Amino acid sequence: MAVEHDARRGRLAAMIRARGIATALVTDLVNVRYLTGFTGSNGAVGVAADGTAVLVTDGRYQDQARAEAPDVQIEVDRDLLGTLSARLGGATRVGVETHALSVDEHERLVSALDGVEVASLRRAVEELRVVKDEVELDALRVACRVSTEALAGLLEGPLVGRTERAVARDLEWRMYEAGAEAIAFDTIVASGPNSAIPHHDPTERVLETGDLLKIDFGARVDGYHADCTRTVVLGRADAWQREIHDAVREAQALGVEGCREGRQTDEVDADVRGSLADAGWLEHFTTGLGHGVGLRIHEDPFLSSPSPARLDRRTALTVEPGIYVPGRGGVRIEDTLVVTDGQPELLTVATTELLELA
Repeated sequence: MAVEHDARRGRLAAMIRARGIATALVTDLVNVRYLTGFTGSNGAVGVAADGTAVLVTDGRYQDQARAEAPDVQIEVDRDLLGTLSARLGGATRVGVETHALSVDEHERLVSALDGVEVASLRRAVEELRVVKDEVELDALRVACRVSTEALAGLLEGPLVGRTERAVARDLEWRMYEAGAEAIAFDTIVASGPNSAIPHHDPTERVLETGDLLKIDFGARVDGYHADCTRTVVLGRADAWQREIHDAVREAQALGVEGCREGRQTDEVDADVRGSLADAGWLEHFTTGLGHGVGLRIHEDPFLSSPSPARLDRRTALTVEPGIYVPGRGGVRIEDTLVVTDGQPELLTVATTELLELA
């Protein structure tokens, strides 16, 4: 299925017309890719209010740009912002990604566009990226399938006696073998007391019988990121390990169930926190509940954001509550899902039951 980049640019054009902006200058490379298909490391795109666009890149990427973005005009010049600003002609109001420009770049643009009002796009492209099209959802589905297949193979063992780093590298290689183009982020493998650290970097610690083992991982496919966490026990679970796993599992299931069209992000967050409070473990939930996922591993919306947002259909996001007991261990369960008008579509389908492994 072909990506309709022109339709994406058309939605941006409609947005800037409504804001009285003649042209949007997009410099964030992820947003450039979303609007054009161009994946190089140096590029910017100008999208006019009528939907026409020009992509500027340097000589290293001219052939790649023409292949990846055949439906936009290509300009080859290392001075991206200078080239785009020179093409604005009689525009009176230009929108820029103030969150993606340095202070120096912004000042240079304002100087170059003498007499032209420079306004903030206010994360307009990120807003468009929240609701995924079918091409994006298909890529996310494959990334999640690749991820969970790799995890299933890893958990066949053996695990005890190996280091955290070795297990992390093993899982990453399995994701590549299953079809990943890259890993979505640095894999977290945290064992024993290290599992109480929400974002632990794998070490040479050797996995031991009795450890909680927390694995946070994901594959990237066609630019789209999977995100999944499972926590298992090596050997037979102690009562306290089972207790916190049960509490997280119940809260996480409630959060997943609550991700339906029309609900507010703070409502989902309150449901999960209420569940953990009832179980007596809320003080040990020290991280955010979840986030959007797509061309970036963390993107809008954020379930624990101080600015609540309405969940829209076809939004992909994670739900990842955890309990972290310093010095003892921790449990996190995380899934990637897609919001629908009913039951959310779960993309990471590995069991959330407590597994007791060798």
